[in-house]
Amino acid sequence: MSTDAAEAVALFRYRVIAEATTPRLTPRERGRLVREVALAAYEHPDGSTRQYTRGTLDRWVRAYREQGLDGLKPQPRSDLGVVRRHPELLEEACQLRAELPLRSAAQIGEILFARHGIRVARRTISQHLRQRGLHRAALAHQPRTYGRFEAERPNELWIGDVLVGPFVPYPRVQGSQRAYLFILVDDYSRLLLHGRWVPDQNTRAGQEVLRAAIQRRGRPERLYVDNGAPYANAALERSCAVLGIRLIHSRPYAPEGRGKQERLNRFIRERFLTEIEAHGIASFTELNDRFIAWAEQVCNTRRHAETGQTPIARFCSQGPLHAAEPSLLQEAFRWAVRRRVTSTASVSLAGNRYSVDRALVGRRVELRFDPEDLTHLDVYWEGRPAGQAIPFIVSRHVHRQVPQAQPPAAATPTGVDYLGLVLAAHDAQTVGHIAYRDLPTTVAEVQP
Repeated sequence: MSTDAAEAVALFRYRVIAEATTPRLTPRERGRLVREVALAAYEHPDGSTRQYTRGTLDRWVRAYREQGLDGLKPQPRSDLGVVRRHPELLEEACQLRAELPLRSAAQIGEILFARHGIRVARRTISQHLRQRGLHRAALAHQPRTYGRFEAERPNELWIGDVLVGPFVPYPRVQGSQRAYLFILVDDYSRLLLHGRWVPDQNTRAGQEVLRAAIQRRGRPERLYVDNGAPYANAALERSCAVLGIRLIHSRPYAPEGRGKQERLNRFIRERFLTEIEAHGIASFTELNDRFIAWAEQVCNTRRHAETGQTPIARFCSQGPLHAAEPSLLQEAFRWAVRRRVTSTASVSLAGNRYSVDRALVGRRVELRFDPEDLTHLDVYWEGRPAGQAIPFIVSRHVHRQVPQAQPPAAATPTGVDYLGLVLAAHDAQTVGHIAYRDLPTTVAEVQP
């Protein structure tokens, strides 16, 4: 299996067990949750729909707690040679399952060993049966189950969204640019956690708002977002996996649990956007300054009709919240890309060229970096550190998706005529004396 495919499988497995990895769970609560997860079917990255046993899920949870995301990557099969030499065994396994759908993969493996004296791993049989559409969930026509979106405490569930705003003057395009508000709200308290107006909908904008919200409010257990490009990307998946946040995407055309977010969006349009548009927007900086002040002074301090409390009071009602470790937060928001090392022991990224260890020539490596500092890249090969990438051609110091600082606005004219002031001072000093500017400049002016 390629490195990219292994990473995709690891992220998928984390999505399945994310809720069960929460440290606050007792063993009994975790066991009950894992049993519920084992009842559901999940869409695998290869397109198939799969259901997992309690033992498999427990093994994934242990692997994640011991090794992090790397522990969820699939390991090479020890029986691949046997299967390649005897493909008829897998055909017989399919016949045994079709004959009796209740037969487990382990039982089918025992039958094959009893008949042919060849041991085939249970996981190999189970994977093949799923690929053939013979897994027990499909044969039993079990309906898919979905979790309910209902928070019982602060930071249990955050909801993210993007609100389309007005056009704002933007010097970089010599005109106006559409403004987009990236926003996060706490499902339990209805607190507007953090929001920022930006001119582009991209991955980095969504990550910046999430990082700022975590720094201000603590780390959430779950993050519920839509399937738009700023949220459906590997960078956000990696951030959530490193921080232990369960990332949930709403189903297209079925946005259950987004009612609170939609009501907040409507409130922002009615109470903030109407006022700011009437006042006039000079720049994105002014728009964000006014929005942050309004959010803290108005939005988060209003008495909510459903809860009977202000969002900030309800959010703080259960004591201090769990903060993320700074080093872990820094690692979570680094980006990771894969590159093949050239014959000159170099790699490229965002138009820059870097040299790496010559032992990596021809290998596919992972580059981890802060998109705001492209001069420092860490190199990983097969999940292990492999030194740093040394820049020798740097045309960009920050990634293209990082919001750039706006050029300063033109200064307002003061109306001060400095040279006029100098002239007036000069005239005041020469009152009663000949002013050279009043002397005639031509012969005609001198003659009477």
